[in-house]
Amino acid sequence: MDVAPPPAARPGPSLGTEFDRVMRHPRLALVLLCLALWLPGFFTLPATDRDESRFAQATRQMLDSGDYVRIRVGAEERNKKPAGIHWLQAGAVHAVEALGAGDRTQIWPYRLPSLLGALLAVLATFEFGRALVGRRAALLGAAMLGSCMVLVAEAHIAKTDAALLASITAAMGLLGLAYLRPRAFTARQAAGFWLALGISVLLKGPIGPLVALLTGVTLAIVDRRAAVRGPLHAPWLRALRPAWGILLMLAAAAPWFIAIGIATEGRFFAEAVGEDMLAKVGSGEERHWGPPGFYLATFGITAFPAAFLVLLALPGAWAARLHPPTRFLLAWIVPAWLLFEAVQTKLPHYTLPAYPALMLLGAAWALHPLRGVPPRWLRALAWVALAGVAAGLPLAALAAAIWLSPAALPGALLAVPAAAALGWVTLRAWRQRAWGRAGFAAVLLAVPLYAAVLEGVAPRLAPLWIAPRLAAALAQAAPGLDGAAFGITGHAEPSVQFAIGEGTALLRRGEDAARFLAAAPARHVVAVGDRAIADFRREAAAIGLAPREVGSVSGFNYTRGRWVTLTLFRGPA
Repeated sequence: MDVAPPPAARPGPSLGTEFDRVMRHPRLALVLLCLALWLPGFFTLPATDRDESRFAQATRQMLDSGDYVRIRVGAEERNKKPAGIHWLQAGAVHAVEALGAGDRTQIWPYRLPSLLGALLAVLATFEFGRALVGRRAALLGAAMLGSCMVLVAEAHIAKTDAALLASITAAMGLLGLAYLRPRAFTARQAAGFWLALGISVLLKGPIGPLVALLTGVTLAIVDRRAAVRGPLHAPWLRALRPAWGILLMLAAAAPWFIAIGIATEGRFFAEAVGEDMLAKVGSGEERHWGPPGFYLATFGITAFPAAFLVLLALPGAWAARLHPPTRFLLAWIVPAWLLFEAVQTKLPHYTLPAYPALMLLGAAWALHPLRGVPPRWLRALAWVALAGVAAGLPLAALAAAIWLSPAALPGALLAVPAAAALGWVTLRAWRQRAWGRAGFAAVLLAVPLYAAVLEGVAPRLAPLWIAPRLAAALAQAAPGLDGAAFGITGHAEPSVQFAIGEGTALLRRGEDAARFLAAAPARHVVAVGDRAIADFRREAAAIGLAPREVGSVSGFNYTRGRWVTLTLFRGPA
């Protein structure tokens, strides 16, 4: 029989003395686990294209200019997302520079808000999960969230989504408390809920309030149909104090929106809503299209290694949907997931706001003493999700090392026994139906697997990291060159701007590169891609310019899926 776990009454089956020791300091254990999962590669991975480099470059220009209202990348206005993440990144960079630990030319200080946001999301999942699924299941669910591949990736990337997840998890956790215990819900907690939503608006616009709204509407409809609270009776809504709470949320976000509206004469709203948000809904922006069901089909990858427990828990969770904590978690997950599946633009991290609830459902099922046995086909699917990705990661690492860089081969080889250990230990616990132990084993054994891939392989795939090698070649060919004296065509990626400087001229064609060099032959340098080099030479000959080659860099442009060779040219000696 499938039943939901009570909020905190049942501790669940014993997992051994080691687990009991962890439960004495669960927050410290989660912090250490997350650092072990996320720090490999955090300092060594170069800036990635395209979003990370765009966000970091915009923040760097804020730091350099002192203008913390307008968002620019180079000379172009970046009117797509609010400024919240840029302020967090700027604060992180200021702190790092004040401590003398790094500077604004390095990418890792810009990643600190993502790492801290991911950590806060994990801790919030534990804190609020205790009221929903019990202390032990909350710890397992939070650990599962921290190990999810999509969050591991987001913790390494200097952009919005990990910090957004922290604000949404905090808001939804407080909403869950209001739903379960409306009479005990304090005004301070209500203020925390609305402030968390206000912060989410400053980070990524309406996503946070939309998730909360969809959850609230779903709860109101389902509760009324189930007659568990009576018609139009929602004490949790009154507990949230929306009369002044909405004003508090708006007050947290409104000042910057007013300032940016004035500074851009309204262009921010026209571009952010009309050209960014609506474009994502109606079409696959930047070729990121996916059919409905994309997130479900890729869940085994994005939620690895925790996906198998979530899949196994789904029948029991649905059967227990009348149980208030389970009802709340399902109301958090289902409408938001359906919305993201309906949006035309698909990126793996879009469904992250639902992951804390999914992990708590999986952990609650794993530790419940009266859990039901899922059907055989679902157990097979869950095992394929776990074993397939565990085998696929080292195979992909080996293929990348062989194809791109032999220097990454030792790390790829280390990933093989790490993946084998994860699969073998988890399978042993699986066969014993010790699902909680299987979950903890998968999470812990993901640490060496991720470390091998993120520290031993990815940073050593030199052909992928074109921008830092181009910056090094430029420094050798023209020491001390001002970024404004450099132009590039054939690889106009944001990472080049971050590596070389905001003044970098992103040129459209080979003819433009020839004219840029001719404008100041003794001072300018251009990088010309192999597809544009014939046009460059033709135009240079037409205007009487005799450029000289001073270096070249070859690599694989993973954003476009093709190899590129960039040749550096200066004017005649």
